[in-house]
Amino acid sequence: MSQPDIPFPNSPVVPNMVEATHVIQFSCHKGIRCWNACCSNIDISLTPYDVLRLKTRLGLTSTEFLKDYTVPYEMEKDGIAGVKLRPVEGGTACRFMKPEGCGIYEDRPTACRYYPVALLSMRRQDEYVDRDSYAIVKEDHCKGHEVNRRITIADYRKEQGLDQYDELARGWRQLVLKKQSSGPSIGKPSLRSRQLFFMACYDIDRFREFVGAESFGKLFDLPQAEKEALLADDVALLQFAFRFLRQVMFGEESIALNSEAAQERLARAQEIRLVEEREAARRRALEAEQDMTDDGE
Repeated sequence: MSQPDIPFPNSPVVPNMVEATHVIQFSCHKGIRCWNACCSNIDISLTPYDVLRLKTRLGLTSTEFLKDYTVPYEMEKDGIAGVKLRPVEGGTACRFMKPEGCGIYEDRPTACRYYPVALLSMRRQDEYVDRDSYAIVKEDHCKGHEVNRRITIADYRKEQGLDQYDELARGWRQLVLKKQSSGPSIGKPSLRSRQLFFMACYDIDRFREFVGAESFGKLFDLPQAEKEALLADDVALLQFAFRFLRQVMFGEESIALNSEAAQERLARAQEIRLVEEREAARRRALEAEQDMTDDGE
């Protein structure tokens, strides 16, 4: 079993990576001495499916939910963004915490469902699939580890309803892993790419408007029946968003381009490349002229 370096000396994450068959000893229930302690100081990253569930639960658009209930953060410097749940104003507690427990328990985020397990998705540069491993989170305030209840991580995941949550966020995790594992080979994402990533992953209602727009239809040859089905189903639209981003960010074409629009894009790309080549040639000529002038002196 591999043991990676501990990134922070006081990290609550036990560095041993374990498999789904690993047995943990844990129970969280009302009446335990640490009840609500973990909800009093939150740092909860949200998956796109978390955002979808929560905005639906609260009766908000995704745009409204993101503005009022989340804060963005960079997953890596100058890279794609993630979102975290915003705590109470001027504090660190979860806004959904109540004395009796979680006020949104049926729709609680993935990170809350996993606790005290941490999902570690990894991808090697020479592989095309991601690997899931797990680590255990042990914090001083948590008394759940002292309860004599043993359960495998696999059974704990089922108990917490994580199969559906993980499956519907898999496409997003693969995008993040692909970007991180590709590194400099695909370069720094443009501002446009970062904006598209944020909208498609988290702001599903704005993405619906984007897909339904006339300009999208002119570029992508999406059958009308399929398009209408996507626009009527948040979950299906989210999965389509991941396909769209793989195509836009990594060139993995799975959405047909309108032939006329594709030709126009190709012509524009060739024109831009020609302009760049001419500019490069001009700079080389100026540099050569400058070198001759310097030699003449």
